[in-house]
Amino acid sequence: MTYSPEYKTPKSMLNKGTGFLSGYSHSLNPYSGCSFGCSYCYVRQMPVAAFRGKAWGTWVDVKEGAADVFRKELVRAKNKGRVTIFMSSSTDPYQPVEAKERITRSLLEVMAGDPPDFLLVQTRSPLVKRDVDLLLRLGDRVRVSMTVETDREDMRRHFTPGTPPIEARLRTLQRLKEAGVPAQATIAPVLPSTDAFPSKLRPLVDRICIDDYFMGDGSGGKRTRRLGIERLYEEIGLKEWYGPCAYRNVYERFLDVFPEEHVFISQKGFEP
Repeated sequence: MTYSPEYKTPKSMLNKGTGFLSGYSHSLNPYSGCSFGCSYCYVRQMPVAAFRGKAWGTWVDVKEGAADVFRKELVRAKNKGRVTIFMSSSTDPYQPVEAKERITRSLLEVMAGDPPDFLLVQTRSPLVKRDVDLLLRLGDRVRVSMTVETDREDMRRHFTPGTPPIEARLRTLQRLKEAGVPAQATIAPVLPSTDAFPSKLRPLVDRICIDDYFMGDGSGGKRTRRLGIERLYEEIGLKEWYGPCAYRNVYERFLDVFPEEHVFISQKGFEP
C-alpha cells in the first residue's frame, strides 16, 4: 500500500503506563498510525484512529524532533523513580518509513546514553535487527518482543496481509540470538498454526508469550468482536480457533517443547 507520511512535532513522548501496561511506568510511541493495518488491531477503535478520517493502515505520522523531547522527559522521569518503557503501545516502532526517518533509532540512541531501568521493544518488523548495536548497549535492560502469531504463511496473508513474512521474522530472531540481544517470541493474538510451531521457535528463543483477543484486547474480546474478526475465521472454516479457550491448545503444544517457566500467558509475558 502506498501512502505519504505526515510530519508532526510532538509536545511529549512519554505516556503513563495504564491498564494492560500498568506494569510499566511509561509507554513510548515513535509514530502515530501504523501501515501494517492488522485486521484485529484494537487501535482501529481508539480515538487516534476513529477521528482520523482515513482507513487504519493507510496513514502514519512521523514525530519529528522526538528524540529531543524524549531526552528531556526521560531525565525528569528518572528523577522521580524507576522508569520502565513499553515501545510501542499503539503503533509498531519499526514502521517501513523508519528505514528512512530513523525516529525509533534516535530514541534508542537517547536510551543507550541514559538507560531506563527496562525497555521492551514490541515489533513484528525485521528492521529491528538494524539497531542491534544500540540494543546491545542496553544489555539486560532491554527485551525485543517479536510478534509471530503463527508459523503458517497462508494465515498471515489472510489476517495480516500488510505485515512482514513469517520467515523474515524468524530470521530476525536468529540474528538477535546470535548477537546476544534478549528476545522473546510473542504469539499474539494466537492464529491457526501447525503442531511444529513450537519446535520452529525453540532454537531461536528461550521465552514465549501467548496472548489472544479475549485476554489482550482490554475488553474481554468485545473490541475484537466489533471488528468482525470472527468472520475471517468462518471464511477459512476454522471457527474453532476463535474463542476464549483456543489458546489452550497452543499453550499445551509449547509446554511439550519449552520449560513451563519460559511460557508466559498474556500480560505477564509483556511485563518487565
